[in-house]
Amino acid sequence: MINKILLQSILNKYHLGVNQSVKWVINNNNLEIDFVSPTKDIIGKVLCSDFKLEDSEIAIYDTKKLSNLLSICQGDLLLELEKSHKIYTKLNISDASFNLTYALSDPLLMEKVGTVNVPQWVVEIPLEKENIANLIKAKSALGETDNMLFTTTQNLDNEDICEFVFGDEMGHNNKIIYQILGDIRETDLKIPFNSEMFKSILQVNKDMEEGKIYVSSMGLMKLEFKTDTIYSEYFMVRKAETSF
Repeated sequence: MINKILLQSILNKYHLGVNQSVKWVINNNNLEIDFVSPTKDIIGKVLCSDFKLEDSEIAIYDTKKLSNLLSICQGDLLLELEKSHKIYTKLNISDASFNLTYALSDPLLMEKVGTVNVPQWVVEIPLEKENIANLIKAKSALGETDNMLFTTTQNLDNEDICEFVFGDEMGHNNKIIYQILGDIRETDLKIPFNSEMFKSILQVNKDMEEGKIYVSSMGLMKLEFKTDTIYSEYFMVRKAETSF
């Protein structure tokens, strides 16, 4: 049995509104899902240490359809697999009222997710729930633009700080700056990122108990989040085209 809220949380953490096709690998009640965005600018994984399903590799072709099926369920769910010729073909989901069937794909048809050459991080920022809420608010207030500039600078007390600048920096355009203290080993960084995807990642990880952001001078950002049973990580590359 697995709770509907936990299963939806897992789906949301990798789906991000854009990532549909993934492979679930279950081993000894541990689930691992690797994913890459269609535009290749985000690569990540979601792990769950309490996933009650038989050891298997199953291919989820359309995560949105699976999420739509789950929306009518309630409470604890029983998950069962069916296979044909050693390939899992169906995921059966049942609660107290409904019996659902989701058609699985062939794992060999799933796109392979590459690996990341992890660079040296020059910035490490611990995230609190308040930080996540404020960053989401800042992006939402300027929803018409997908620009976010990450910078390292100093405040009026000569403390090293990180700034998240939302909006277009040029001219007299609207912008919002949010400051966070962190472990900063390189100042005067200016790296643009996609604020839409940044917000999506934060939005689905609001239930986190521990979170961190890492940034390299090469233009890579890593976000990681932990709950009691779920670990999620995202590598996000800088925007190639920007007005900054």
